[in-house]
Amino acid sequence: MRNPLSDVVMEIQPSGIRKFFDIVSEMKDAISLGVGEPDFDTPWHVREEGIYSLEKGKTFYTSNSGLKELKIEIANYLERRFHLHYDYEHEIMVTVGGSEGIDLAIRAMVNPGEEVLIPMPSYVSYLPCVQLAYGVPVVIELKEENEFRLTREDLLAHITDKTKLLILPFPNNPTGAILPRKDLEEIAKVCVEKDIFVVSDEIYAELSYFGERHVSIAEMPGMKERTVVINGFSKAYAMTGWRLGYVCAPEMILSQMLKIHQFAIMCAPTTSQYAAVEALKNGDEDVVKMTQSYNQRRRYLIHAFEEMGLECFEPYGAFYIFPNIKKFGMTSEEFATKLLEEEKVAVVPGTAFGQCGEGFVRISYAYSLERLKMALKRIENFIERHQR
Repeated sequence: MRNPLSDVVMEIQPSGIRKFFDIVSEMKDAISLGVGEPDFDTPWHVREEGIYSLEKGKTFYTSNSGLKELKIEIANYLERRFHLHYDYEHEIMVTVGGSEGIDLAIRAMVNPGEEVLIPMPSYVSYLPCVQLAYGVPVVIELKEENEFRLTREDLLAHITDKTKLLILPFPNNPTGAILPRKDLEEIAKVCVEKDIFVVSDEIYAELSYFGERHVSIAEMPGMKERTVVINGFSKAYAMTGWRLGYVCAPEMILSQMLKIHQFAIMCAPTTSQYAAVEALKNGDEDVVKMTQSYNQRRRYLIHAFEEMGLECFEPYGAFYIFPNIKKFGMTSEEFATKLLEEEKVAVVPGTAFGQCGEGFVRISYAYSLERLKMALKRIENFIERHQR
C-alpha cells in the first residue's frame, strides 16, 4: 500500500509546548508554568451574553465573515484603542481564534517557493503554516542583547528577490519583547522600499507594560495596504476556550482569505461571537484589571529572578518571561526536564520556539501570585542545587 500521508505534514514536528503540558497533567503536586492561558475566568457579563444568546435560540450560522454587529464593534475598538481605521464590511473578518487568521493569511498570500521571514524565537505556528503553504520559511534570529527586538539591519540581511512576507510577532511569545514605535518606523520603511507584505500578530496588544499603548505597524505610512493584522479575544479577555479571533486587511487580501475560510470553516462559533460583542462594548475595565495583575506578577518574577541569580532581560509585553539558563551547562530541554523531575515545576524549553531559543526557557506568569510563589521556591531550590 502506498504511503497515505503527505511528506510535508510528516516533516513537521509536534508542538514542544504540549509535551510538557501532557506530562505535568499526569504528575501529582506538579506546578505548570508552561501554558499561555489566562488564569482569570471570562468576565461574567461576557459569559452571560453567551448564555443569553443560547437561551434566545441564536444558534444558527452567521455570515461567513462574522456577525455584522461584532465586526462593527471590532472596528470601533481598533479605532478607540489603537488608532486603526478599518471598514467593517470589507476589511474585517471573524476567525476561529487568531491561529486560523495566521493560517489563512499565509495560504492566501504565499506562492510555492516564495520566502517568508520569521523572527524567532516566536509562536510555534508560523513556521509550519508556511511549510503547509509550500512557502520557504527564513528564520531571523532575534538576539538577547537587542532585547529580542527585530532590527532594521537584521531584516535587511535576510531579504532576497524571493522574499514575499514578513511575520511580525510582537508583543512576542515567548520572549515578552515588544517593538516600540521608532523600531516599527524603520521596519516599515524597509517593507515599503522592498515591497514586502506583513502579517502582524497582535494577539497580545493589550498586554503591554512599556508605559505607552501598543503601536501597530499598520499605523505607519504606506503600511495599512500591505499589512494583515491578526488579533483576538483569548488573551486580553480571558476567552481562550471560546476560540474567537479576527483579521483586518485590505479588501483585496481579505476577500481571498475569506474564500479559504468559507470552504474550511464556514463561520466562527455563533455563541462566541455574541459574547465577544459584549466584551468589546463593556469589557475595557476587565482588560485594565487583568493587565494590572499581569504587570504585578511580571515585576515580582523579575525581582525574584534577580535575587536568585537567574539572568533575564525585562519583558514589556504578553505574559511570559524568558530567562537565560546557559550558565547551568544544560540544554533547554535538559533544564526543563530536570526541573520537572526534581521539583515538579513545568516550564517550556526555548527550543520549542525555534533552535535560536536554545539556552532559554519560557515561563508564563498567567498564574496567580500564590502559585508563582510556590513555583519560584522550587525553582530556587533547583538553581541552588545545580549552580556551577
